[in-house]
Amino acid sequence: MKIERVRGGVSLRRTIESGTEEQRRAVLDIIAAVRARGDAALKEYTERFDGVRLDSLKVTEEEMKRAHASMSAEMLEIIREAAANIRDYHERQKRQSWLMTKEDGTILGQKVTPLDAVGLYVPGGTAAYPSSVLMNVIPAQVAGVKRIVITSPPNKDGTLPAGVLAAAYELGVTELYKVGGAQAIAALAYGTETIRPVDKIFGPGNIYVALAKREVFGHVAIDMIAGPSEIVVLADETAHADEIAADLLSQAEHDVRASAILVTPSMKLALAVASEVERQLETLPRRDIAQAALENYGAIYVTETLAEAVDVVNELAPEHLEVMTAEPMELLGRLRHAGAMFFGRFSSEPVGDYFAGPNHVLPTNGTARFSSGLSVDEFVKKSSVVVYSEAALKQHGEKIAAFARLEGLEAHARAVEARLKKESGER
Repeated sequence: MKIERVRGGVSLRRTIESGTEEQRRAVLDIIAAVRARGDAALKEYTERFDGVRLDSLKVTEEEMKRAHASMSAEMLEIIREAAANIRDYHERQKRQSWLMTKEDGTILGQKVTPLDAVGLYVPGGTAAYPSSVLMNVIPAQVAGVKRIVITSPPNKDGTLPAGVLAAAYELGVTELYKVGGAQAIAALAYGTETIRPVDKIFGPGNIYVALAKREVFGHVAIDMIAGPSEIVVLADETAHADEIAADLLSQAEHDVRASAILVTPSMKLALAVASEVERQLETLPRRDIAQAALENYGAIYVTETLAEAVDVVNELAPEHLEVMTAEPMELLGRLRHAGAMFFGRFSSEPVGDYFAGPNHVLPTNGTARFSSGLSVDEFVKKSSVVVYSEAALKQHGEKIAAFARLEGLEAHARAVEARLKKESGER
């Protein structure tokens, strides 16, 4: 890994993928075809892109039961325990509707309503992600969403990964479809003969999925445009080089565009981690992917002080931040920008990916400066409640009318004055 001395001014060296014009045109064509021809278009694209001809897009109950039965009892128990941890964490995020009554009789409040239907995209490709099923489905269930739909690209044999189906079965999700790519996003947004449309689409995917989510936004809501995985480790001389190297590789193995960065004031640690990364790469099954990620988006930044290192981390605003220093929690107040923060050597990032409870769907590409991870809030909407009293309108009506006229909206002013005149006996 490259070692650089820095004092600030660093970035993840990536921009949010906008795709090529050719890719965007392809996505627009796919969306148009799905809107026009529905299931027929989905099956054609599935055969073209996934290499499998499907008679039916919907996963059957028998397929789900068979996949569930194929999992070991030990693995199912792990899934259940992880699900319980995730559910407990997200239950604490729930917001309640509320009303307040003022002295003049006015009632103000907020009504929290779950979304009616959501679509969850679970990527396929180089790996299957049953953990993504847990992380997307559970907050939706906690929020009270009634209809939860999962789409995922099928394997060459026309099945979905057993782990994905088993996780969905454990959670009681029954509406799953064997369709991926931009065509899946189009189906979720606009509907087909088989797939009814949803109100909001969640989940990461390749560039075509990301572009499709951008195109359908406005007709439906989306969660975010997710980029490749990121990890930044903030460490001092007390940290263990082999553990840091393992954690950097845990994200580098995701994708050739994944980012893995160490920030430290210790050159000794920097050199040791660089050596450890090379050693551990030798036996990593996804070595080629991890090595490409490290060559293009990996780095070790060495600062003069720990305070400077904290500043660098805040500039990076990573998806995942690990803090491995002598007193990690002392830095909590100074660390501002990260999707998720892991403190101490026993809080390795995969603990959060699978088991601890917080959501692993997090902002990438430096958007942690202004965005948050997936939560129950993403699956609800909030409506204002206004019950203005007669006394309040008499007291404030003229002010409201004056404000309306300041903006040149005479009808607004008259709407309030009509009530004031009526109550005062004027015509």
